[in-house]
Amino acid sequence: MKKLFALLTLMALVSVSPLNQTYAQEQSEGVQVEQAANDASTEMVDSTAVANDSTATAADSVATEETIATPDDAELLKKDQTFHQVLKRYFIEGSAGFMSTVLLALILGLALVIERIIYLNLATTNTRKLLTGVEDALKNGGVEAAKDICRDTRGPVASIFYQGLMKYDEGLDAIEKSIVAYGSVQMGRLEKGLSWISLFIAIAPMLGFMGTVIGMIKAFDRIQEAGDINPTVVAGGIKVALLTTVFGLIVAIILQIFYNYLLSKIDSLVNDMEDSSITFMDILAENNK
Repeated sequence: MKKLFALLTLMALVSVSPLNQTYAQEQSEGVQVEQAANDASTEMVDSTAVANDSTATAADSVATEETIATPDDAELLKKDQTFHQVLKRYFIEGSAGFMSTVLLALILGLALVIERIIYLNLATTNTRKLLTGVEDALKNGGVEAAKDICRDTRGPVASIFYQGLMKYDEGLDAIEKSIVAYGSVQMGRLEKGLSWISLFIAIAPMLGFMGTVIGMIKAFDRIQEAGDINPTVVAGGIKVALLTTVFGLIVAIILQIFYNYLLSKIDSLVNDMEDSSITFMDILAENNK
């Protein structure tokens, strides 16, 4: 009986041990699977974090590049502007009323300058050629032939010679008086419009200075309204004041240069008229002999 019970117990132990081994193996496999799943989830979390870090790093680098590439858009725009755009911007930033008056003074002054330059260039003639032609005409064709040459030649010198020849029959004294009188008339025509140009030269900086005073008054009004001296408060008024002054001075400088050119051109023509008139009187004196 004891032997039978021992045999049954041994058989039960032998049958249970494979089950235990299977159960233990299953438990170990379950633990391994669970550990693998945990490892995979950990790896996914780590990769997500790395991706987020890389994305943040890329965004930071892009932001840094944008910050470095565009430190100040306004400054870059100002640097890329042409001279015409800068001049237009400054003109708009200045006071519209005073800048328009300064511009009007420049336009009117330049119009008068261009008209005088054209007139003086047309008044310039080759006096030597004219004197030679008049002398030959007096010797060969008489006074009427000399008048025709003077009539066909443009310029104040030819007009003076023509007026002198008109008094040819009255003697040399009458011719000289006619040349002197008509020379004064021609000089007045040459200097026509110069007084207006000088007016615009004087008035342009005066308008600029007036804009300066008004701009400073506006700046002090803003200080009074704000109750504090702040650079941003007064900068606008002071900028307008300086811009009007600068443009007024620029207009005056441009017109002054042309004005001096016109004066030198008129002086040259007047000297040429005087020299040629003296030579013309000598020719008439020799012809009367």
